[in-house]
Amino acid sequence: MSYFRKLEPGLSHMMELFSRDERWLIVVNADPDAMASAMALKRIMIHRVADVGIARVNEVTRPDNLAMIRYLRIPMMKLTPTVIAQYDRFALVDSQPHHHPLFKELHFSLVFDHHPLSEENPVVVDYKDIKTEYGANSTLMTEYLYNLGIRPGNRLATALVYGIKTDTGSFEREFCDVDVRAFRYLSKWSSQILLSRISRSEFRLGWLDYFSRAVSSMHKIKSGFLTYVGEVPNADALVVIADFFMRVHEIRWVAVAGVSEDKLVVIFRGDGVTRDLGRFANMQFGDIGSAGGHKAMARAEIPIEKLAGKDLEMYVFKRLVSPRKRPKVVVPEDEVQKSKDEAQKAKDEVQKSKDDAQKAKDEVQKAKDEAQKAKDEVQKSKDEVQKAKDEAQKSKDAVKDAPAKPAEAKQPEAEKARAPEPVQEAAKDSASKQAAKPAPESKPDSK
Repeated sequence: MSYFRKLEPGLSHMMELFSRDERWLIVVNADPDAMASAMALKRIMIHRVADVGIARVNEVTRPDNLAMIRYLRIPMMKLTPTVIAQYDRFALVDSQPHHHPLFKELHFSLVFDHHPLSEENPVVVDYKDIKTEYGANSTLMTEYLYNLGIRPGNRLATALVYGIKTDTGSFEREFCDVDVRAFRYLSKWSSQILLSRISRSEFRLGWLDYFSRAVSSMHKIKSGFLTYVGEVPNADALVVIADFFMRVHEIRWVAVAGVSEDKLVVIFRGDGVTRDLGRFANMQFGDIGSAGGHKAMARAEIPIEKLAGKDLEMYVFKRLVSPRKRPKVVVPEDEVQKSKDEAQKAKDEVQKSKDDAQKAKDEVQKAKDEAQKAKDEVQKSKDEVQKAKDEAQKSKDAVKDAPAKPAEAKQPEAEKARAPEPVQEAAKDSASKQAAKPAPESKPDSK
């Protein structure tokens, strides 16, 4: 049994996309799992294409992420139109094209992800592998390294281990057996010293003020809590605060809201049992902004211009306590007609396949009938041959029996006419003696 799943034939199809004449750009929404996945994909592609780069759509400000970039020497650049123009093809890891507005501007050839799929936003690319049951995208990329026979180096192995550790919450969030196997497999080559340095760089001194605001503004919402922090330099502070609150025994889920870069950001964290936070975030905020995630962790972002004049804290509170339905997706008429045409085309192809199958079936039956007819003719010929053989044998027997009867009838007369050889010899001797005797003399007549 293989340590990881076999990826053929999909792996061969992916490798066919690589050309030494093309430059590839790997795009990420930078976090530890995304950066580690990008490093792994770059290692796979590096000797198969002209050049590989990594670009991020977000600013990296969390201390642990900055430490990861520094200690593991991850080369990344900001995604800009100038950068995009330098590359021929694009890959996306640890995300999907509808997760960020900048992603929608690119046509991706590859997508690797583990986040839930969206019925409204299907992923259409040349090659994709989306394993929603995996706890980390780093696990998925480890499978590809293993199947290609690539042993990860020290920094790559360390990055992948840290990616698995952060996205599974040190295996306290949702994960699967493959995540555990990948973590164990990578631990042979990772550096515990580097992991310790990265993981200890979690907070900034200036963030302690945000913790104070969060604690003082908490609101109870059924089984969870909401806290509004206000304006923060970046949303990473909200993530750290949400993770901190999940260490409190009485809290089952929490939503930490704040304003960053002209957006209202709501970070969700939970135990993964009380509520499906990814679905909940999409239901409550999906109609006005981007929202989604996993059962235990999710995120929503709403542009500030859409909320002009509103009390942001009260707006989030009302959204969370008011039950909402999934927003109805309005599909353009031309898209509907296109879908109908494609459906009709597919239906016609199915009918054609059925007709071809029936035609082939009829031909097979005809061939069977002809074969049976030939078989019957062969049997008829055999019967005629056998009949001729029987008649020949009958004639032969008749010929054999016909001369035997006269010979038996004449046999007694022949035997009677034929004297035994001793009798014939005796007759011969008697005749010889008779011939040797002198003739008797005639006596004179007494008269």
